[in-house]
Amino acid sequence: MGKLLYLVHRLPYPPNKGDKVRSYHLLKHLTQQHRVFLGTFIDDPADEAYLDTVRTLCPDLHVARLHPRSAKIRSLTGLLTHQALGLRYYQNAGLQAWVRQTLAQHQIDAVVIFSSVMAQYVDTRSSPPMLVDFVDVDSAKWTQYAPEHRWPLSWLYRREGERLLAFERSVAQRAQRSFFVTENEAELFRGLAPETAHLVDTISNGVDADFFAPDPARPSPFGSTEDHATHIPLVFTGAMDYWPNVDAVTWFVANILPTLRQQWPQLCFYIVGRSPPPAVQALTGSGVVVTGTVPDVRPYLQHAAVVVAPLRVARGIQNKILEAMAMARPVVASDSCAQAITAKPETELLSATSPANFVMQINALLSSPQRCASVGAAGRARVLSDYSWSAHLSKINAHLNPKAHP
Repeated sequence: MGKLLYLVHRLPYPPNKGDKVRSYHLLKHLTQQHRVFLGTFIDDPADEAYLDTVRTLCPDLHVARLHPRSAKIRSLTGLLTHQALGLRYYQNAGLQAWVRQTLAQHQIDAVVIFSSVMAQYVDTRSSPPMLVDFVDVDSAKWTQYAPEHRWPLSWLYRREGERLLAFERSVAQRAQRSFFVTENEAELFRGLAPETAHLVDTISNGVDADFFAPDPARPSPFGSTEDHATHIPLVFTGAMDYWPNVDAVTWFVANILPTLRQQWPQLCFYIVGRSPPPAVQALTGSGVVVTGTVPDVRPYLQHAAVVVAPLRVARGIQNKILEAMAMARPVVASDSCAQAITAKPETELLSATSPANFVMQINALLSSPQRCASVGAAGRARVLSDYSWSAHLSKINAHLNPKAHP
């Protein structure tokens, strides 16, 4: 059994949002054949309840507490330097000391980094080989945010994109291998950092299709909606403290929902996810329900008439789409999100490029229960075929090359 140091920017449990789903399954995969030393942050007090669960999977655990408000204030000191603000946000002296101690006291075979900001804790000149799961090109996200906001945020986001890209390039140059969630993201990074192109690879997201599976005995959270005669639930799921999700639902409510409700007055849009900010809570009203945190998203997905993912600012494979497909529900997603998934257009996953496209695709599904069932069944079959976590994550094994230690 080899020894690995695994650094993650957020406690990889519970797997209830996109990055935590991926980091959790990577942790599970690594612990199957290695002793893993996990260094991570808790940025949500609710996650404290899950520490014992994580320790049963990974006893060698160091957790640093991160308070988002004070971390944001601290990150602003990066304006006095050429650093990306995200690096200051995730700086922690205790975690740095633990990393140094772990590397000094244990014969670590490889360091696995989840999210580029965690690479600041490792000096590869004196450390074992480093593997980095970038997931997405985060610098490109900040650059993409800039034109969507007014000054000074537009300037700040543009600066963050530039500074973070410089750091990402330096990390990729130090890494033995860098991974991204899709080939499109990998190709984007190769173009931005051509000096590292030969060291860039992909590890796709997966979905636990046994957990996300339709169950005839699972009750509906919408009441009696079997024929959708009086109530048509349209569902979006996602962590609502994530700006691309906020942008998606506010845009959908403003530009798509009113047109849909002209033809389907019984339609109700459910925004399902934790920590909705005031801008999302304000959407509550006729035809819109904001649930906040729910104990289980599966009932909402299973009993949805249609699941939508109208993300305009998002990168890579969206777990919310894979989970809805696994639940055998028809999904209409933004074209950029649909393209990241190996699903056959129109038969396994529907895409839209404009408000009019979304209206057309959703109308067509609501008008044909048979097509809803067909697309849902085909989508689940695609997930079962192409999105096994174990199959995708096994790609990292060849780069670990652990040495056995007593």
